[in-house]
Amino acid sequence: MDELNRLSVEAFHQTEKLPVTVVLDNIRSCHNIGSVFRTSDAFLIEQLMLCGITATPPNKEIHKAALDAEKSVKWTYFPNTLQAVDHLLNDGYQVWAVEQVINSIMLPEFTPEQGAKIALIFGNEVKGVDQQVIDKCHGAIEIPQFGTKHSLNISVSTGIVLWEITRKMTY
Repeated sequence: MDELNRLSVEAFHQTEKLPVTVVLDNIRSCHNIGSVFRTSDAFLIEQLMLCGITATPPNKEIHKAALDAEKSVKWTYFPNTLQAVDHLLNDGYQVWAVEQVINSIMLPEFTPEQGAKIALIFGNEVKGVDQQVIDKCHGAIEIPQFGTKHSLNISVSTGIVLWEITRKMTY
């Protein structure tokens, strides 16, 4: 671990985070939730907001995928995603749904505003981000896809989007 320069949980808590919040809108799979915790840890994401039916730690299935990232990444729970969005908007966040919708911005073309706090909402594995939530967002970001399915697992989508946002905010 020392050779890999891994932070301890305590050091992680003290380290400055990227001003990005990830919001999970009614995610069914504890594996996906755990994977998002782990990815959020890897990119020093500020916090996770778990909403609706999204399970919360402590949870054996979340832990299995998170590998203790549920202990390092700050998280909060909201009974519904609209409450989380209102909270974020009141705190001055730019809120973006990650969804395939009319007038979405393709991820390669999306440029985070310098100094802005950003919230990214990832939706349910079947239904996506709820339309009422999308309507409250500043816009939507879409991952370009070229195959026959035009859908990605939420944990994969989160990894792609967080990598690209992190790259653009730090390099």
